[in-house]
Amino acid sequence: MKLFLALLAVGLTAYACSDHDGHSHEARSVNSEHQPKPPTISIATPGKPLVWGDINIIHTTDSHGWLLGHQKTSPPEPNYSGDFGDFATFVKYMKAEAKAYHFSSQLYSRVDLLLVDSGDLHDGTGLSDGFPSGGVDAHDSNAIFALLPYDLLAIGNHELYIYANALDVHQNFAPKWNGRYLSSNVNITVSDRSGKPISIPVGERFAKFKTEHGRKVTALGVLFDFTGNDRNTTVQPVADMVNEEWFKEAITEEPDFFLLAGHMPVQKDNWPLVFNAVRAAHPTIPILILGGHTHIRDCVQLDSRSMSLESGRYMETVGTYSAKLDHKKSTEPIKFNRRYLDPNVATYEFHTGSQFQISALGLEVKSKLNALAKKFDLSFQYGTAPQDYTLSRAPFTSNQSLLALLANDVLPTALAINNTRTSIPHTIITNSGSMRFDIYAGPFTKNDQLTASPFSDSFQFLSDIPFTVASRVLDELNGSGLSSRKRSEDALRDLYRRGDVSVQFRQWLESQWQRSSLEARTAHNLTLGYVTNDACPGIGDDTIHSPLPFFSSPDFIGSPLPEVPSGSSIDLVFVDFINSDVIQIVNTINAGTGAPNVSLTDIKSYSDVLANVMFGLYAELKWG
Repeated sequence: MKLFLALLAVGLTAYACSDHDGHSHEARSVNSEHQPKPPTISIATPGKPLVWGDINIIHTTDSHGWLLGHQKTSPPEPNYSGDFGDFATFVKYMKAEAKAYHFSSQLYSRVDLLLVDSGDLHDGTGLSDGFPSGGVDAHDSNAIFALLPYDLLAIGNHELYIYANALDVHQNFAPKWNGRYLSSNVNITVSDRSGKPISIPVGERFAKFKTEHGRKVTALGVLFDFTGNDRNTTVQPVADMVNEEWFKEAITEEPDFFLLAGHMPVQKDNWPLVFNAVRAAHPTIPILILGGHTHIRDCVQLDSRSMSLESGRYMETVGTYSAKLDHKKSTEPIKFNRRYLDPNVATYEFHTGSQFQISALGLEVKSKLNALAKKFDLSFQYGTAPQDYTLSRAPFTSNQSLLALLANDVLPTALAINNTRTSIPHTIITNSGSMRFDIYAGPFTKNDQLTASPFSDSFQFLSDIPFTVASRVLDELNGSGLSSRKRSEDALRDLYRRGDVSVQFRQWLESQWQRSSLEARTAHNLTLGYVTNDACPGIGDDTIHSPLPFFSSPDFIGSPLPEVPSGSSIDLVFVDFINSDVIQIVNTINAGTGAPNVSLTDIKSYSDVLANVMFGLYAELKWG
């Protein structure tokens, strides 16, 4: 097998380090015009080889445009420093290794390797969101994503927030995959040839195909019960989907295994509904589930002949999944293995077992990534961040907290620009989930702005709200007191249904920090990173780390309240994503006071500044 890989490597351009037996390797930056090259730093390497089976899967999900890799030097960013060109090369090597197993004397006579993605390619970095006016989110970055040989893809909720994005996926992205881009419960409304509106799947409802070695696969691509989709797109509840005639017909034929990919977390959601429907028809057929959405590393087995895997976010995780199949009628447990890889060259080199050399496809991907970054001017520098600002690694009250910076400084500064209402006392409220990533010390660029805050949310306001009412809204959103706690829980459930997973992701980070003792955190001189504790046997993390520090923060944050005379009214300003929640709370507080109810028609635009440009404006004024 090693000879096979060595022959494969002939003619490829040499890349990365050649030291194979050390415990750390050197990180490197993308050699491009658009970013300065960071200093080399040490990266921890995996401890053991991957476990192969008859069916093997490389899994990505929630990449959100992070195709250039994580290029900052503050920990834990170097763990994820591999770009999509590096990943493309890793896939090529792994495909070759699968073939090598097939031709070797290994125990596996037919080794299949599939590449699967579970959605959310939009909203996250400058590559997806830095397009000029008139462009479509992720159109260009998706074209680069499509260079890789994915065997199956599923739609995510971020493909549906804006109709133009969903239409672009339907018309330009889904067709690239020859029936393998799945949207089992997601439709889009388009015009038929006669000009009449018709609702059709964005991709395909299901797929049936054979693997390279002839194994029959029935695949579905399911989205969670998402309610934040734009007009002219439809998400059918999962409970209804499994009762559709097309679904029953699709699962009638017995395959060698079912491959259920989808943008839905593998725990605490509706995968059991899909699993149970399939299992009722096929009591012993293996069911392989690949989920996403909550941005965590997770694994669970719904029975002994199935395993469900979720592989993180932002190209911080590449999941691997293997299953040793037996005959169809067997009731014995299937041997599954899973691993969560840190995507960097050292990891890829370790698992390919040879000097890591970038393939022709990898070089093409890198070239196109750098060209797109240059086209979108992602290196444009607004200022220099004086320090690291993190979402959860510092107390919310500290000056290292990104949420505190947003509430206390960024929102008041950015929304005051060219705003005639600035002199009117006001408070500004947003959800913590609007912030997607940390800001690190050093040059603050257009790309950094969009990784921190990619959403084009607007800010709205209600005028003449009594201070006694406006001053309570933030606490009510955050659930202070028994009466408002229920409303807060309802609001969080609503945010989840509309796609906000910040609560679930923070709970996952918090659990890692709480499980670790001070001794464990300092033992073995481990680097910072994810420390996963899922529901599957054994250790899933490919590289062992010390957990990231975690400090809780409120789900909703607000700018400081103004000092006003008793009986005054103020402007209540809020991000449009939470306007219905704010309306409900204001009316609840007003109930019984004689004050009139407010409605969506009372909301007005507060500023032309959108959430995806506010940090750049702030940086020009404060960090320039």
